[in-house]
Amino acid sequence: SVPATGCAGTSCAAVLPAAQLVPAHPVAGTERSGPEAGFATLFRGRWCIVTPLPETDPVATTRVADFWRRLGAAVDTMTPEHHDRVLAVTSHLPHLIAYSIVGTASDLEAVTESEVIKYSAGGFRDFTRIAASDPTMWRDVFLHNREAVLEMLGRFSEDLASLQRAIRWGDGEALFDLFTRTRAVRRSIVEQGQDDAREDFGRTHEG
Repeated sequence: SVPATGCAGTSCAAVLPAAQLVPAHPVAGTERSGPEAGFATLFRGRWCIVTPLPETDPVATTRVADFWRRLGAAVDTMTPEHHDRVLAVTSHLPHLIAYSIVGTASDLEAVTESEVIKYSAGGFRDFTRIAASDPTMWRDVFLHNREAVLEMLGRFSEDLASLQRAIRWGDGEALFDLFTRTRAVRRSIVEQGQDDAREDFGRTHEG
């Protein structure tokens, strides 16, 4: 799961209305949660998004940003509303898709659960890693950020319908163009140091 300092989006003011808040969201972590899931380099080279409220003291914002930099994070600042929209597409929607795909696979009557596990390819295994994230935290994320998530989910549904039409009508050019564009996005993520460029995400293989 993604560790966070309490909250970072538009829900912060409602949670602690009388407090002096400097919300921040470190975009780091794994599918594991809790203190035991932490490690010394958790935030090194990762982004931390600071989302000050209109009433937040700028001096306090600077101090919090410096705190995260000392932990090794790169810091960016944006409004809570913009944070909610950005994370809806880069984090929340992927988790929702992963939960859905893994749930669909486990519910298929024509394919047994043992076959799903036995013959899972790399793509499906990566979805199961995301879907192993803390269910309580992600339930709350979707409910608190429902407007931004629903907006991005609507856009995704439209794009998925376009893919469905391309497959149905044999539009190979449309499929190839999309796959080429998304491959470039992956390369950009690796070039910016946000993931491992090694084959199979740097996993070690015996033998």
